[in-house]
Amino acid sequence: MSKIPLGPAELGFIALYLFSLIGIGYWGMRARKENSLKDFYLAGSGVGFMVLVLTLYATQYSGNTLFAFTGKTFRIGYAWLMSVHFMTSIIVVYLVFAPKLHRLAKRETFITPADYLEYRFSHRPYTVLSSITMVLAISNYLLAQLTAMGLLLQGMTDINPRTAFVAGVILLTVIMLVYETLGGFRAVAWTDMIQGGILMIGFVILLFVVLDHFGGLGKSYELLRSAEPEKVAVPDARTNLRWFSYIIVVGLGGALYPQAIQRIYAARSQRVLRNSVATMAFLPLTASLIAVLVGVTAAASTEPSLASLTNADSDRVFSEVCRIVMEKSVLHKWLIVVLLAAVLAALMSTADSVLLSVSSMLTKDIYHRQINPNASDSRLTTIGKMTSWVVVAIMAGLAIYLNSLENKPTLVKLMDMKFDMLMQLAPGIILGAYWRGMKSDATFWGLVCGLVTIFALYRFDTLDNWGVHAGIFGLAVNLLVVWAISVLGPRKA
Repeated sequence: MSKIPLGPAELGFIALYLFSLIGIGYWGMRARKENSLKDFYLAGSGVGFMVLVLTLYATQYSGNTLFAFTGKTFRIGYAWLMSVHFMTSIIVVYLVFAPKLHRLAKRETFITPADYLEYRFSHRPYTVLSSITMVLAISNYLLAQLTAMGLLLQGMTDINPRTAFVAGVILLTVIMLVYETLGGFRAVAWTDMIQGGILMIGFVILLFVVLDHFGGLGKSYELLRSAEPEKVAVPDARTNLRWFSYIIVVGLGGALYPQAIQRIYAARSQRVLRNSVATMAFLPLTASLIAVLVGVTAAASTEPSLASLTNADSDRVFSEVCRIVMEKSVLHKWLIVVLLAAVLAALMSTADSVLLSVSSMLTKDIYHRQINPNASDSRLTTIGKMTSWVVVAIMAGLAIYLNSLENKPTLVKLMDMKFDMLMQLAPGIILGAYWRGMKSDATFWGLVCGLVTIFALYRFDTLDNWGVHAGIFGLAVNLLVVWAISVLGPRKA
C-alpha cells in the first residue's frame, strides 16, 4: 500500500491542531453554567445560527464522506451522484417535523429523542426499544468513523499498517474523549464549528487540486467512457430504483440521527432552527458532489496506484489521490496537509457527536429511566461521562478486530445498515407528531416487525438483487402493522 508522504513538519502541524481541541474542551468546561444533563448534553439554553449550521454540517458530512463516497463512486461511477440527492432529502424531512419537535422540546425540556417518544406515547417498552435501536444504529456509525480514523493514519505513516491503524484509532479517540468529557455538548459544538469550517474549505481545496492535477472532468469522462463505459452509462431501471431507495432511506434515517434530533433541541429559537435548516439545503453541493467528482476522476485515472486498486480496496481511493497530488509541488503538499487536518476534524466531529448521543441515551433512557430513577442530575452527568469511555473502548476494539479480517465490511455497507434501522423510528417520531389516533402499542409492534424484517432480508442481499434497501421493506411492514393496530384494533372503552 502506498503512503501519503508526510514528514515531521506536516505531522507536527496536524498534531498541534488535534491537541488544540483539548483546549477548546477546557474552555467549554469553564463556560458550564451547572453540572446537569441539560447543560452537558444540550449546552444549557442552546446555540445560535452559526454554531448550529456548522455543527450540523460537520456531523452530517464526516471524513467518512470522503472515504466512503469516493470509494463508492470509484466502484460504480456517475450513478453515485444519487448521494447529492439523498443528502438533500434529509433537509426535506427536517422541514416536516423539526419545527414542531423543537417547540415541544423547549416546553418539556427534552434531552434525548426517547424523551419525546415517552411524552407522546407513554409506552415504556416502545421507549426502551427505540433507545436500543438508536444506540445500536449509531454505534455502527461510530464504528465507521473509528475505522476511517485508523485508515487515514495508516496512510499517513511508514510504520507497519496494522500498528498504524491501531495507533490511529486509539490516539484520536483519546483526544476526542478528553475534550468531550471536559466540555460536553458545548465543547463538541464549538469544535464542530471550527471543524465544519475547516471541512468546507478542505472540500473546495480537494476539488481544485484534483481537477488541476488529473486534467479536469471532461478528460476523466472520456477516459472512463473508453475504459469502463458502464460507469458513465445512462442508469438502467434497477439503478434508478436504487436511487429512489437511497433517497427514502437516507432522507428518513439521516433526519432521525439521535445527534441531529438533539441539535434540533439545542437550537436557541425557532428562527435559528429555520435559518439553519434552510442553509443546510445548499451544503450537499460543497460535500457530496465534490466527493463524487473526485471518485470519478480517480476511477478514470491511469495512475498505476489507482488503476491497480480493486473494489475491495476502494475505501483507500481518497488516500491514494492525496498521495499522488502531494508529489506535484510543495504548495500541493501543504494544501493536502490542510485537507487531511480537515478530514481528521470531520471524522472526530461526527464521532464525538455520535458518542455524546449514545452516552446520553444509555444514561438517561436506560440507567435513569429503568435502573435508578432517583439519581441526581450531577450523578447522571458523571455516569454519562463514564459511559462514553466504556462505549468507545468497546467500539475501538471492534474496529481493530474487523480491520484484521480478510473480508472487511466497506464503509458504505456500515452506513446502509444504520439507515435501515433508524428509519423504522419514522412512524413514531414523524407520523406520531401529526396522527393523534396512532396507538402506543401499534408503534411498538410496528418497530418490532420492521426490525425483524430488515435483519431477515440481510441474508438475501436485497439491495444488490432488487435495488431496494431492506429498510424500505421493513418500513412498509412497520407502517402496515401500525395502521392495522391503530385503525382495525379494538377501541378503548
